[in-house]
Amino acid sequence: MPLDLWPLSPPGRLIHEDRDLVAIDKPPFIPTHAPERSDDVHRRLTAYYEAMQPGAPVYLGVHQRLERDTSGVLVFTRRREANRSIAEQIERRRARRTYVALVRGTPGMLGRGKGPDRGVLRHRLAPGDGGHRVLPPSARAGQPSTVLFRVLDRHGDRTLLALTPEVGCPVDLPAQLGAEQAPIVGDVARGGDPAPRLALHLEELVLDHPEGGRPLTLRAPLPVFFSDFLEGKQGLSDVDAIERRLREAAERRAWIARLPGTDAFRLANAAGDGLPGVTVDRYGDFLVVSLYDEDAEAARERILDAAFRLGATGIYLKIRPKHASRIVDAREPQFAPKDPVRGAPAPDPLIVHELGVPYEVRLGDGLSTGIFLDQRENRRRVREMASGLSVANLFAYTCPFTVAAAAGGARRTVSVDVSRGALEWARRNLDRIGADPAAHVLVEADAIKWLEKSAAKEGPFDLVILDPPSFATTKQTRFSAESDYKKLAASALRVLAPGGRLLACTNHKGIPRAKFKRVLQDAARDAGRGAAQVKEWPDPEDFPPEPGAEAHLKTVLVTLEKS
Repeated sequence: MPLDLWPLSPPGRLIHEDRDLVAIDKPPFIPTHAPERSDDVHRRLTAYYEAMQPGAPVYLGVHQRLERDTSGVLVFTRRREANRSIAEQIERRRARRTYVALVRGTPGMLGRGKGPDRGVLRHRLAPGDGGHRVLPPSARAGQPSTVLFRVLDRHGDRTLLALTPEVGCPVDLPAQLGAEQAPIVGDVARGGDPAPRLALHLEELVLDHPEGGRPLTLRAPLPVFFSDFLEGKQGLSDVDAIERRLREAAERRAWIARLPGTDAFRLANAAGDGLPGVTVDRYGDFLVVSLYDEDAEAARERILDAAFRLGATGIYLKIRPKHASRIVDAREPQFAPKDPVRGAPAPDPLIVHELGVPYEVRLGDGLSTGIFLDQRENRRRVREMASGLSVANLFAYTCPFTVAAAAGGARRTVSVDVSRGALEWARRNLDRIGADPAAHVLVEADAIKWLEKSAAKEGPFDLVILDPPSFATTKQTRFSAESDYKKLAASALRVLAPGGRLLACTNHKGIPRAKFKRVLQDAARDAGRGAAQVKEWPDPEDFPPEPGAEAHLKTVLVTLEKS
């Protein structure tokens, strides 16, 4: 797909530029400056100037910060000579700020109908966990904060507010509005309505320009999300609205799109990106659109038209019923048309890449494509840890984890799956990276029975990868992750060498994150193996969960004691 879908500085984001300053309209979900991350506004803007002025030194001074989930005006200095003026104004809170927030209710309602159209918030703030906490009205500690507010619009019990902190005051608007029983939409922890983003936007910043001191007003237009959510517009209501949300989701993933040698990832993840019942995956120059409920199916043509506007060569469609595991034949045209529904067909097979590692996929061959994109970061971690290890990959499917391990220098791998066709596909994947067949063995077997009868002879292993389906039935066994995962994990732990590691994953919605960790701790005890560490791995960033819910993929690495 054309990279103009992921420009370094998206059209409309640059709101002011001169030799001293640059200001952008920061999108949500991206931190201002986070050295430990691979993506932030500072990196994006630096890359933009490096591309615009090849070879020229780029300087961007960070003085103002916006929280990751807040959008709006964000200013950087472009010359060190401008630092003193801007730092003094920002750090001493002399610049005037006006935020817009979408909330439930109105501050100061206190049971009096709709509440006032304007007013003042007065609080005392003290440091809290990751921000501030609002102290009781009688408190003398903390710092005073005064914020003027006025109502811009109302629909039902939702209110659009403009909020202007008094110059010199600290603010924490999510905490303060939560304390006023008017939580911001998207701030689920404080009672706000679930939403795909926090509805807080820095609309205006007024400061004195470092050269001459003239007043400079910087404005970032209010995102359409605010009016859509205020008016209760459904995300699938028209083609333009769907396209806008797809492009916003794509912008959120710009850093993934620019990873070297990477052209496969999730572009939009259902309600987590404001598109309930719809996912869109990128495979090279092609998109796969999946529909999960009746509302999404009813909007099918609008969704496909909007997706095609993004510039894909072709689009494939998957209809995923609620109980997809019970479909007799997932290749039926009613669920997965063989041909693209928009544009040209993809090569069959199509080769996609993750950080330079190739994988074979088939976009028109049923509901599955040959690779689970939510495991991209886990495959990267396996590749990074695999050098010299003996690895067992259970429920291996087409063996993407095995390919990652082999690419990372694993000494030997044993991959087990019940499907001969999947293992033939796996061998092509391994051959493509030049893996030695003698060192990377494929076993056609029920993984549960193989663990019980054969694994001990093949082991011990330094790493076992366990990513079973939530439900599975073979000629020999029946498996349910909710009831059987502990027993399966205990069997896997028994074939690990001292100091070995179990990478355990599940997508089962009935197993919350905390419970999954406990299951694995119990499995280690049942196996008689001491666990030195039971560590959760982070969620994939291109699979944001439904607002207020956990991410669907749970990943835990269990490391055994060395003796």
